[in-house]
Amino acid sequence: MSGSHRKSVTRRSLMAAGALALAGGTALALRNAGPVRRQAADAKTLKRGNGAEPDSLDPHKAQGNWENNIIGDMFLGLMTENAAGDPVFGAAESYKVSSDGLTYTFRLRDHRWSDGRRVSARDFVFSLRRVLDPRTAGQYASILYPIRNAEPVNAGKKPLDQLAVRALDDRTLEIAFEFQVPYVAQLLSHMASFAVPLHVLERHGDDWLRAGNIVTNGAYVLTEWLPNEHIVLRKNPYFYKADKVATDTVIYYPTQDYSAALKRFRAGEFDVTNSIPSQEIDWLKSHMPRALHVAPYVLTQYLQFNLVRKPFDDIRVREALSLAINREIIATRVMRAGEKPAYSYLPRGLPGYPSTAELRFRQMAMPERQSLAKKLLREAGFTSTRPLTFQYSYQNQNDARLTAVAFQEMWKQIGVHAQLAPAESQVHYNSLRRQDFDVAWSGWIADYRDPKNYLFIWQSSAGDMNVGRYRSREFDSLVQKSDSERSPSLRGRILARAEQILLDDMALAPIYFGVSRNLVSRQVKGWVDNELNINRSCYLSLDRSALSA
Repeated sequence: MSGSHRKSVTRRSLMAAGALALAGGTALALRNAGPVRRQAADAKTLKRGNGAEPDSLDPHKAQGNWENNIIGDMFLGLMTENAAGDPVFGAAESYKVSSDGLTYTFRLRDHRWSDGRRVSARDFVFSLRRVLDPRTAGQYASILYPIRNAEPVNAGKKPLDQLAVRALDDRTLEIAFEFQVPYVAQLLSHMASFAVPLHVLERHGDDWLRAGNIVTNGAYVLTEWLPNEHIVLRKNPYFYKADKVATDTVIYYPTQDYSAALKRFRAGEFDVTNSIPSQEIDWLKSHMPRALHVAPYVLTQYLQFNLVRKPFDDIRVREALSLAINREIIATRVMRAGEKPAYSYLPRGLPGYPSTAELRFRQMAMPERQSLAKKLLREAGFTSTRPLTFQYSYQNQNDARLTAVAFQEMWKQIGVHAQLAPAESQVHYNSLRRQDFDVAWSGWIADYRDPKNYLFIWQSSAGDMNVGRYRSREFDSLVQKSDSERSPSLRGRILARAEQILLDDMALAPIYFGVSRNLVSRQVKGWVDNELNINRSCYLSLDRSALSA
């Protein structure tokens, strides 16, 4: 943070940040609680705190990382992740690429569904057609648009059998792409590309996901789902590496109350949790350093504007709201775990990406930003007697509440009144999908470390993924042009130009680049911090004789 920014931080802002840091009332309680007795636990049962309650466990309909954590334990794509989150072969054991780089032929390994039936290439053909079928309304369908004809199939302009995916025999699958895809391995480890069992969907229809009906090809299978209580997975005896899976049972708990999750971890009720209250980061660093895992993460948190709702169709209004946010305070005083202020959408360090795009007001001090924000609001027709008033939507969990209160105070300083509207995570994100919001807290966790993965959700063709309904022909043209560019450096420069257009249009207000935060008991073995924050349960084991963290 530059000297000018330090000078511009008002005493009022510092007091607000200090109050936020103590919000939730857990700090003193934890400091005075003394040692916590840990519960005795089964060495074959892994208990994971997991953020929000899933909206769906259908890999073709889910959208959140909290859903992906569970789905990735149950299902296997052609590719999967190793313990460090890197792509490795999954349902496929090998592939060949055509001389033009457009057609991949996958050889499936000989493996079975959890009911003992062999997984077939036809299951993958059915599944890729299913996720792109417009009737499925797949959240992530547009991520698969690199497959030839995927976009017109998803738009209902071509029949499903025109999708360029073919079963050459029971164990051979061919996929043809529109252009060379440098991230094929990562793309095909995404849950949208997972196979689901054709024979089970034919038998049970929409009830195929119920415990007792569901059949999976991954390490675990669902045996119980009590909404807002827990989800129980048991080891799949037919998993091709079942003999190497050390934990027989995984129990996932929704944990939107981060303070309660921390208490449950300390009591031994959780072996792992990704729900850590920001106001306890300093205490955890001092008192539980071995358990606290903070690592770089491909996450950008931002404000999402509804571009088809007035007055947020006015760029002056969007820019004013973005100008008023003191990103340094949010990152360092509210979040506190090493998050970085974001003046771009894409984080630094992506392979082949020059990271030249940034918000045009980055070098301005906060007083200048606030003055410009007020001027823009006046030009847009808002005054002290007719102030901008809107509803700010966010998910009802600790960190989102802290940032919401901070934003409300910062906007008040430019004469804007934000009405806070919390909701459960699944409700919040479904509201965004329906465009039922004014301004909302949102974020993007990259599915893989490629700039296209950040930008595709803003394309006009992205459907429900483009929740703000951003439209720019120039942006679309540049992203499309990058697909056919063979030079990695030139491709990166093209995508950076697209990002700059997105920022100049104020389609979003980036706030900070995140870090992953996990509490991991010393009894858990095999945990590897990684930028995707993916830690599949099949790689983890438990040593209950180890001292608790």
